[in-house]
Amino acid sequence: MSGLGKGITAASVGRILKNRGYAVTAVKIDPYLNIDAGTMNPGQHGEVFVLSDGSEVDLDLGNYERFLDIDLSSAHNITTGKVYKSVIEKERRGDFLGETVQIIPHITDEIKSCIRYAAHLEIPGQPQADICLVEIGGTVGDIESMPFLEAVRQMRGELPPHDTVIIHVTLIPEDTMGDLKTKPTQHSVKALRELGLHADIIVGRSERPIGSHTKRKISAFCDLPVPCVISAATVPDIYQVPMELEKEGLADTLTQHLGLEKRPPDTDWYHLVTREYTRRVNVAIVSKYGIEDVYLSIKEALKHAGRALSTEVMITWLDAERYEKNHLRDFDGILVPGGFGKRGIEGKIEAISWARTHKTPFLGLCLGFQMAVVEYARNVVGWEDATSAEMGEGRHVIAILPEQQEVKDLGGTMRLGDAQVTLREGTLAIGLYGKREITERHRHRYEVNPRYIPDIESAGLVFSGTCNNRMEICEVPDHPFFLATQFHPEFRSRPTRPSPPFLGFVKACAEKIKGESG
Repeated sequence: MSGLGKGITAASVGRILKNRGYAVTAVKIDPYLNIDAGTMNPGQHGEVFVLSDGSEVDLDLGNYERFLDIDLSSAHNITTGKVYKSVIEKERRGDFLGETVQIIPHITDEIKSCIRYAAHLEIPGQPQADICLVEIGGTVGDIESMPFLEAVRQMRGELPPHDTVIIHVTLIPEDTMGDLKTKPTQHSVKALRELGLHADIIVGRSERPIGSHTKRKISAFCDLPVPCVISAATVPDIYQVPMELEKEGLADTLTQHLGLEKRPPDTDWYHLVTREYTRRVNVAIVSKYGIEDVYLSIKEALKHAGRALSTEVMITWLDAERYEKNHLRDFDGILVPGGFGKRGIEGKIEAISWARTHKTPFLGLCLGFQMAVVEYARNVVGWEDATSAEMGEGRHVIAILPEQQEVKDLGGTMRLGDAQVTLREGTLAIGLYGKREITERHRHRYEVNPRYIPDIESAGLVFSGTCNNRMEICEVPDHPFFLATQFHPEFRSRPTRPSPPFLGFVKACAEKIKGESG
């Protein structure tokens, strides 16, 4: 079912295989009618993740990229909307030569074609994939998932036996007496069988490990060998999941099903995720959303930087409309993330002002960058009416992008994906990245108004990163760490390659503590 952990399970399976030297790619199937996740409410659906090619996709693709350390594309996210749009366009062109267009075979053929295309698509920096993970979102039995499950059933019959394996992730709840219940698993396996699919491996999600008695019970009722019943108990850190699945013997079970050579695992990943912390910092994230999944990539990027520095990052989510200003003194760093709309804006500006004037490490992202410019324009330049065109009347130091002025359709029309940014010599930004030219991902409609840049720079704010005539990074000199980016560095952060702005921010937070204690 949704929210159970299928995405983390799929990513962990990929990591296990990658640790054994196999090239892995991944596909996420979302059975909703939207073309992509771009226009969906993040408060309900979670973070909108942006890929290098500008695709706005489900947050699970972010997990795939982080666990597998690969860059995916639009082709790796299949939605019902995409599939039906493609089939209808083909029908309008006359591609079906007068046939009656139906779910079977036309929709299922399109799904299979999309999976095959994504499976064979070249991944930058990686050889042709040996294995393609395909995660089907939603719940077994839901009407919107039916065509995708049918397509998988067909592919299962079309491919050689050792070319596919079906992993069914299922809930193992606990009753009031503390007993793990297998009945939901039995029913979901039955529902899957009614669709012609037989699970080869069952991954049971539970709050505590599944014991041998429960495994034998699932094995007996679901017609699987006991080694094919895998316990996936909740762990403190999602990056430990591959290690826990390794202990359950999933690697041997997978290689046996797929007819793969058994190889010893590369243990670098496990050494990384079990590294001990030697210090701790407290970071406030000032946002209008109180839901962690909305800013999942930021949370993970802080974790990546913290692990690289052996520093545990403790996050407190502050409501931009309700937090107490004096509470900010309790934190070692302040982060203002991206977002849309005017709600909570004044609270974000106040937090930025506090960080700037109290020498507290600050990191601003996208809207956080724009509000850092607004704060500086108001409180340093002296333009009390400085604001963003998105927020209403005033001096628009933040204006809409020229190419956005005539845009009417909201889906997929922002400035999206990779763009090259040039860094200025002698700045904090180039010190973090260690090179002049960088590539980062974007998702925005507004930018710093070129009309006001000379006055703002004259007052002391440094625009240390640019993309042609667009301002991409700003920083305040003579401050322990005050940096904001128009782009989203969190989208490119990996456990093995932390994002430079996050690395610098966490390091500055730790140095603040050291300075205070010294």
